Amino acid sequence: MEKSVLSQRDSFSSKIGVIAAAAGSAIGLGNIWRFPCVTGENGGGAFLVIYLVIMLLIGVPVMLSEFIIGRRAQRNPYGAFRLLKPNQPWYLIGILGIAAAFMILAFYTTIAGWTLEYIYRSLINSFSGQSVEELKSSFDSFQANGLFPVIWQLIFMFLTALIVWRGIKDGIEKYSKILMPLLFLIIVVIAIRSITLPGSKEGLIFLFKPDFSKITWEAVLKALGQVFFSLSIGMGTLITYGSYINKKDNLTSTALAVSGADTFVAIMAGMAIFPAAFAFGIKPNAGPGLAFITLPNIFQQMTGGYFWALSFFLLLAVAALTSTISLLEVVVAYFSEELKMSRKKATVIAAGSTSVLGVLCTLSQGPMNYLKVFKDTLFDDLDFISANILLPLGGLMIVIFVGWFMGKENVRTEITNNGELKGRFFGIFMFILRIVAPVAIALVFLSSLELISF
Repeated sequence: MEKSVLSQRDSFSSKIGVIAAAAGSAIGLGNIWRFPCVTGENGGGAFLVIYLVIMLLIGVPVMLSEFIIGRRAQRNPYGAFRLLKPNQPWYLIGILGIAAAFMILAFYTTIAGWTLEYIYRSLINSFSGQSVEELKSSFDSFQANGLFPVIWQLIFMFLTALIVWRGIKDGIEKYSKILMPLLFLIIVVIAIRSITLPGSKEGLIFLFKPDFSKITWEAVLKALGQVFFSLSIGMGTLITYGSYINKKDNLTSTALAVSGADTFVAIMAGMAIFPAAFAFGIKPNAGPGLAFITLPNIFQQMTGGYFWALSFFLLLAVAALTSTISLLEVVVAYFSEELKMSRKKATVIAAGSTSVLGVLCTLSQGPMNYLKVFKDTLFDDLDFISANILLPLGGLMIVIFVGWFMGKENVRTEITNNGELKGRFFGIFMFILRIVAPVAIALVFLSSLELISF
């Protein structure tokens, strides 16, 4: 019976499809505006070097550990832990991941909706002639309105659900193969335009010339946090996508390819933003307002600014869509496998329930900003709980599980495809999972809760 269920389970049809979908999950708004912001706040080039080292030594092994769990069990996060360690409380890690995906999708679609509004504004050329102050006022008015942000959010959720509805091979894989090349093309074109601006050289120097005197322990922890956030670690997406990976695919090379694509987009985002910021005298640590206030001001000062503004917000929308697809799939996989729903019914219920919470998040940024659960708006509370508690805690428990409790030979079997691959770095991989990664993630976790400081 178990084998019959597994044999009917949808899966990716090609390695390219796996990489496109998993890279789409990892690549999101965090790469395009959060990475440049964090880099700008922590010394530019030196931070980039630290980020790359952490990505290779810790990020890739942790991503690989999630793929291992997913493919070994061929289940959603909750079902995977129940299958691998029955009658033990490890399934709580799966619940954490599904809860994180649900929360993140709720507030992430708020921001994703903003990208659709700004695509529309780019099309009608509404940025023309507006000062930074006027752009900020316009953005604030849009948020305060409530109606249009909700409409855009629901449209975005509908697009997400439409793709997930179609399944893994005919939905997620098919559209990831279209969306990811489009994303790469747009960001490369914008980066090339940015570095050809007069005065852009200083931006490239800032990004690529390390000044290690600016590196602090706080910057190292932020680099760790950015790697975990960027790779979608701890939110159930990598375990879910891992469960659809063919047993013949090389998990290590897949993890390297996905993290490489993720890093490439982050660096391209830096090359798109920093040269333009320096060329127009904008501080490189302008924060999240960079995307919706500062950059529209820069675009209207550039030759062909109409085209570059439209391209940038299309880029943000595509990056957001590839991420929301993976987040919704986590919830849909749980509903369909554990609650025995059809994929279509699971998609409708998952998208609908998330939309209810998402609308409240959107309204909490505007006309219902009095709607608070703890001390901040609902949007900010969900952001804090998921990013600072659920993700690092889930990531920590995952590496402890794979490193110490899953069984060394079970892990080796998945990495080597049952002995067909050599697995040269298996010993190093296990050392990182057992010692290095838990310590690193624990530091990020405690720092994010302000329980330790450096």
